[in-house]
Amino acid sequence: MDPRLLKESYALIDPVAEKVAGDFYARLFLENPPVREMFPLAMDAQRDRLMHAILRIVQSLDDPDSLMPYLRQLGRDHRKFGAQPSHYEAVGRNLILSIRKYVGSAWTPAMERAWWDAYRFAARTMIEAAERSAQSTPSWWRATVVAHERRTYDIAVLTVQTDQQIPYYAGQYVAIETPWVPRTWRVYSMANSPRGDGVLEFHARAIGFGGVSSALVRRAQVGDQLRVAAPTGGMVLDTTMGSRDVLCVAGGTGLAPMKAIIEDMARREFGRNVHLFFGVRRRDDLYDLSDLLRMSARFPWLRMVPCVSEDPTYAGERGQLPDVLARYGPWTYHDIFVAGSPAMVRATLYQLYDLGVPASRIRYDAFGDM
Repeated sequence: MDPRLLKESYALIDPVAEKVAGDFYARLFLENPPVREMFPLAMDAQRDRLMHAILRIVQSLDDPDSLMPYLRQLGRDHRKFGAQPSHYEAVGRNLILSIRKYVGSAWTPAMERAWWDAYRFAARTMIEAAERSAQSTPSWWRATVVAHERRTYDIAVLTVQTDQQIPYYAGQYVAIETPWVPRTWRVYSMANSPRGDGVLEFHARAIGFGGVSSALVRRAQVGDQLRVAAPTGGMVLDTTMGSRDVLCVAGGTGLAPMKAIIEDMARREFGRNVHLFFGVRRRDDLYDLSDLLRMSARFPWLRMVPCVSEDPTYAGERGQLPDVLARYGPWTYHDIFVAGSPAMVRATLYQLYDLGVPASRIRYDAFGDM
């Protein structure tokens, strides 16, 4: 592989990336009609994920420690779609045909060889990871909704019972497919630590009136069946961590993995203090406040600070979550977990770096490429 040539050639692809993605899927579905059933009806998000994944692979080719785990996770994730080893050759061939078409005369035989080498390496890594995963776990689990509580007009807390226990760590997340938006998967963090009974709690916030989250909030009822894919994510407790206290920063439904982590710490009796900052826009968005207060009363080592950014009637901490965070601390000697919207996570990371927190002490998951 030639990482330098791949990066240079991607600069030619980037201006026509949308056209490349559209042409690629058209070619793939025309050549392999059954493959179309593996994808959602609306393909806009899928095209974006494709190009984002390609960009990440190209940028990481000279960093194997970052690339290999990413490719292996992609391979495991694609099991839920029904991807088979035979699909990979067709994907590679049609992708490179589409790239060649839209890059035009600037495309060279050397570039094509470099892209084939990189693609075959990525495909081989993904296939091997998927095959290893298939030896111990199913492609997805069946889950039955056993409780559904609408906390606000757009937030619901769901409890599901899986047909088999899913092995996971507190802080991880899974992808969920609903019967109302078939072939579309969206990721959600578990809000409870593993309990051994196959019960999982999720917090969902509807965005608009379509998509998986809207279905989970507005349509799901007790007894409905969902599909849950294999857990992933690196925002988990390190049992070898020293005696440093812990800071959990949650924006909106990013609270879910923080609850799982705190519950897991209580179970393990880590004996460290935990500060939980829970930030929302409006007072009514503090959808889980009563449960958090119960947790604070139960665990004397837990200090919880809710804050609201856009409600002048709120009597507690007010302001953007990173700014409120900066008023407390210092945090330089804490182990830190951050979860929320991409914008909230980025703003919090910048604030923590400005406060002198080493990046090695901060854990978060960047959702995408699913």
